[in-house]
Amino acid sequence: MTSRLKSYKRKRLGLATVIAFCALCFLIGFYSSALLSQNVPGVRPRLRMLEMMKNGEVEEEEASSMPHGVTGDESVGSIPFQVLSWKPRALYFPNFATAEQCQAIIERAKVNLKPSALALRQGETAESTQGTRTSSGTFVSASEESTGALEFVEKKIARATMIPRTHGEVVWFSTPHPI
Repeated sequence: MTSRLKSYKRKRLGLATVIAFCALCFLIGFYSSALLSQNVPGVRPRLRMLEMMKNGEVEEEEASSMPHGVTGDESVGSIPFQVLSWKPRALYFPNFATAEQCQAIIERAKVNLKPSALALRQGETAESTQGTRTSSGTFVSASEESTGALEFVEKKIARATMIPRTHGEVVWFSTPHPI
């Protein structure tokens, strides 16, 4: 029996042959799956919620709300947006806040605007650095703003970003010219 095994010589496949065979199998599988899946009845891609709302195709069961937790929302919502850039990430939210809400927040911020300060180095005085900073700014929290406009905007930001308000920061308002 050992003599039989010695006489059998196995042919070795080269690396190029193996790679070509794998590529051929991949291409056959790829194109055959594409051909077979073209005529599947009843299968259609799901539309995103925003697209469905634009087209008016929102089905009753999809639009109905689910039971929610303490921190959840009572109803299904949609905040329309446009991606302006991925790097750096910039999004545009049309009609995110009304003009009245924006004006109320601006008026509240103007009350506390102060010229920006500098960290003085050793030997520097406030007089020698006067005019270096030309901006003014202030922090405003939603609890300080009496109209509720800033709280509304913070809640909407939390819904859009899916980050709780408790993880946010106090809003910094800045103007490029001194007050």
